[in-house]
Amino acid sequence: MTLAAWFHTLSPFAVRFGPDLGIRWYGLAYLAGFAVAYFAMRAMSRRALIAIPYDRVGDALLWLIGGALIGGRIGYALFYDPRLLYTFSDHFPFWSLLAINEGGMASHGGIAGTIIAAWRISRGFRDSTGAIVGRTSFMHVCDAMALVAPAGLMFGRLANFVNGELLGKIVAKPGEASPWWAVQYPQEIDLCATDRLGNTSPGPDLVQTPEQWQKILDLARPLAPDNTIEGLRVGVHRLAHEGWKHVEQLRPLISARHPSQLYQGAAEGLILGAVLWIVWAKPRKPGVIGAIFLIAYGILRILTELIRLPDAQLAVRRILGLSRGQWLSVAMIAVGLWVLVYATRRAAPKMGGWLRPART
Repeated sequence: MTLAAWFHTLSPFAVRFGPDLGIRWYGLAYLAGFAVAYFAMRAMSRRALIAIPYDRVGDALLWLIGGALIGGRIGYALFYDPRLLYTFSDHFPFWSLLAINEGGMASHGGIAGTIIAAWRISRGFRDSTGAIVGRTSFMHVCDAMALVAPAGLMFGRLANFVNGELLGKIVAKPGEASPWWAVQYPQEIDLCATDRLGNTSPGPDLVQTPEQWQKILDLARPLAPDNTIEGLRVGVHRLAHEGWKHVEQLRPLISARHPSQLYQGAAEGLILGAVLWIVWAKPRKPGVIGAIFLIAYGILRILTELIRLPDAQLAVRRILGLSRGQWLSVAMIAVGLWVLVYATRRAAPKMGGWLRPART
């Protein structure tokens, strides 16, 4: 039987210095997103499309970076893995919340952090004489942040794809023929290991048959430090993240899935960005673009998560058919609708769009 799916062999490291040390694509994705935001805001400021002074865009970006990173990490802990808030170790960085090298960022938390940063940016900056410059509408700054966010969101989803995380739903079981656009992620055996190893009541996410799982264990044993359950977990983990070394052996043992990260990258980057640019074309009141961002992002996130697995660490997988991320998106849509009504009704001058830069 010919398996048409592409087998995921990408490394999370762009440059590797050691087994767990190197420059990761995920970090480069953040850098790329912030770089696009910086140059885009400089260009918009030069054309008077935003009220942030040209020579203060760098200062604004620092607040944006801090808000996105801190908000993303705290949001992940609050929404998805509260253990990070109270788990400590005897090695650097000692507090699990600070161990960003192990992954764990929430886009909803990053958006919340960016909104807080926008409030600070709207307060302006002190110049060399101590005077405040660049003070502007909070909602206007939120609009500017929303306009540059889609690129960063897209780069983040591409990094998720490279990392083989946030897997999509299965389109073909192990050993079955699959469509050409599907992807086989060896990382899926890491998700199955929790249910397969030392669990008398396996969960619903098992993929392989007992015979197929036995073959996986046979491949993992040489990579395990010992033959205990915990040792086999380590072996399976190593096998999952060294799948490129065992492609032919693993190919008939791995399911084919939707590349949901690419779907979300296109939705949150290309489609969302296009919607915001269309809204931005003509004059509108401050806050409208930010509101449209919340509404459109929420809708796109709900739709794309229909073909994505819920986060494995959540005890309650879905409530009323929706995942944790989808419920957070529902809340975003509600907030966006409220902001849209408020922004359009408040007495404030309209801001020009890119087709009509001057304020009206």
